[in-house]
Amino acid sequence: MDSPADKINPGSPADPRPFGKYLLMGMIARGGMAEVYRARKATDARVYAIKCMRPALAKEARFVDMFVREGRLAVRFEHVNIVRTFELGRTDGRYFISMEYIGGKDLTQILRRCQEQGGRIPIPHACYIAAKMCEGLHYAHTFVDSDGKPLAIVNRDVSPSNVRIGYDGEVKLLDFGIAQAMVQFTSEIGVLKGKFSYMSPEQIRGMPVDARTDVFSTGIILHEMLTTEKLFRGDTEFQLMERVRNVEVLPPSKYNRRVNEALDRIVMKALARDVADRYQTAQELARDLNAFLSSYKFDRKELVDHVRSLFRADYDAEALEVQACLQAPLPSPDAREASLIMNTGSIDVAIMNEQSESLQISVGSGSEHAELLEIAVTAPQTVLASAEPSSESNQGELPTSSGQTQPPAASRTGLWSRLRDKFSPPK
Repeated sequence: MDSPADKINPGSPADPRPFGKYLLMGMIARGGMAEVYRARKATDARVYAIKCMRPALAKEARFVDMFVREGRLAVRFEHVNIVRTFELGRTDGRYFISMEYIGGKDLTQILRRCQEQGGRIPIPHACYIAAKMCEGLHYAHTFVDSDGKPLAIVNRDVSPSNVRIGYDGEVKLLDFGIAQAMVQFTSEIGVLKGKFSYMSPEQIRGMPVDARTDVFSTGIILHEMLTTEKLFRGDTEFQLMERVRNVEVLPPSKYNRRVNEALDRIVMKALARDVADRYQTAQELARDLNAFLSSYKFDRKELVDHVRSLFRADYDAEALEVQACLQAPLPSPDAREASLIMNTGSIDVAIMNEQSESLQISVGSGSEHAELLEIAVTAPQTVLASAEPSSESNQGELPTSSGQTQPPAASRTGLWSRLRDKFSPPK
């Protein structure tokens, strides 16, 4: 449990709560690693999703370093099948990422609802979702830097909880880039939270991975969408890992007679144990899925109708909440914030207002024309404790400090302390 001082007032459309440049308007979800809030800025009409890291992670300097490094990458991605990351930053002592808001459900929720109702995701819907996942993955896998050099990006965390299906039928990969930092950190502290089920054999073995490991994970998700059954199970973590290592898999047609031989071949090729026998790129898998889908004359509106029908009450409630956020009266934006402009190639500092408690930091990749990552850093402030919505059990949650608004001086080795000490003007 977080201490009262660590809690964020989630606000509401009727009572927006300031969080740096944002105004929080209600909590969307809470897990062991992060909390997600709806938010607005006074400067535009967009609704944002603000994901705040739990305080325990913010006290880990190694995680913060990974988080910032991967966040710089995430903000550069612009693809229709990857949720857009706008900002990475820290305010009120909490690290956060600002993302586009996608009204809808993640695949974990959709699969669970199908199980509860004794149904399945229709075959064309499953193929469409997997194909769109592949298109987003291929974009990231082939992403190049400003000099045209491939970055060899691998997600490593393709799982149903990181796939968002919008109520408008959009398919989005969540937290791309940030996911790599999360996986590396949670691997080191032994908190993988069930991710073994969506790893490739080479990941389990600790071998080098490439784009084909994401292809395998996509194959797992496609199999589960077609069967509504967990592909890899085990009574113990060791047993589960052994089944992934050995790829003990039956074709989806063994569970769903509507899956034909052609679709079986596609799924089993994606799930090949040997990387050489797999689809070599996510684009190849997407191409075969789209070719298979063409015989169905699929219309995305079918997916829209299906997801809304599964979650009719949630859809109606969310539409009202978003409308309330858009209509909420907002205070005028602050005139100025203290700013630091920092380029990782040659660090330039410009302190706009020494009296302000806020620092506005932009981090570039070293190129004059590099796209900048904007990091909002606000000096620690007292946070009002408030009642929060009930949340699901947070198994695997990291321990947090109790009764402190700031970490002890001896632990202040994070990004905020280093930047403040290095760039504060002499007194």
